[in-house]
Amino acid sequence: MTVAAASVASLAELRALLRGLPGPDAAALARWQAREPQLTKPPGSLGLLEEISRHLSAWQGRHPPRLDAVRACVFAGNHGVAALGVSAYPAEVTAQMVANFQGGGAAINQLCHANGITLSVDALDLDRPTADFTRGAAMDEGACVAAVARGMAAVPPGTDLLAVGEMGIGNTTAAAAICHALFGGAASDWTGRGTGVDDAQMRVKIEVVEKGVAANASDDPLEVLRRLGGREIAAMAGAILAARLARAPVILDGYVCAAAAAVLHRAAPGALDHCLAGHVSAEAAHRNLLERLGKRPLLDLGMRLGEASGAAVAVALARAALACHTGMATFAQAGVSDKD
Repeated sequence: MTVAAASVASLAELRALLRGLPGPDAAALARWQAREPQLTKPPGSLGLLEEISRHLSAWQGRHPPRLDAVRACVFAGNHGVAALGVSAYPAEVTAQMVANFQGGGAAINQLCHANGITLSVDALDLDRPTADFTRGAAMDEGACVAAVARGMAAVPPGTDLLAVGEMGIGNTTAAAAICHALFGGAASDWTGRGTGVDDAQMRVKIEVVEKGVAANASDDPLEVLRRLGGREIAAMAGAILAARLARAPVILDGYVCAAAAAVLHRAAPGALDHCLAGHVSAEAAHRNLLERLGKRPLLDLGMRLGEASGAAVAVALARAALACHTGMATFAQAGVSDKD
């Protein structure tokens, strides 16, 4: 366990960590800025690929950046509200999919293999779902902080880039409740089809989100996480925070991951500066949430799987960006005339 993770024993200590977040490395950024205009291409012609390589260098704190140790952390948790009929699948699917991840049979396994990513899967107390948040808080402070610490401990030293994702039946309901509590609007603005619920289930899901937020009102984003989130959502927040403290850039996955990140964003403005949005999913509220977070998605592929799958695909863009920035010849090296 990292020193930071071991020291987090309360929400108050978590708030203290959020007050001391490191920024990007100015010297590494300056070296990136010195090299990029010399490469054999018109300025800005690689578009987002240039922004990605810049981001990697600034947040890794080195130039050239590296992608030798890329990790995907997938966290799994079960939700008490799943028993209310908010998902097209039963709660036991969470554990079954964790077994599939561990056996190498899921989409994320194939994407990690294809893109040179080390996968870790952390199942958080699947036999103890969080409480039904329509009747009170989903977690007590100890359970919430323990899940955050698990997420922090999952990020090993030396990580060059972290992709974060989840698995948990019912967790798009928790994500919708978190976003509704953090950003307001109507519950229906934040509630989508998730695993593919029908119209009747959709009405139930919206009602559950409405009741949950009404029963757990708070102006404190970390309290919103505790009262409406799940263990895997808290763990993702912890992993994103640990990466920031270790100066490791992050690629966020879909709606549930972005909801976890939104808690940090509201708790400490700038807390997501080290993060890129890997994609915008087919879950309707995800695009709205990314706009609230100020994140432009790298990809728009109509994906809605979760399990860090969209983030893993976006790692391929990061590798392309790195290859261009570090491997291209300069005008001087290639004997190509620069613009006048």
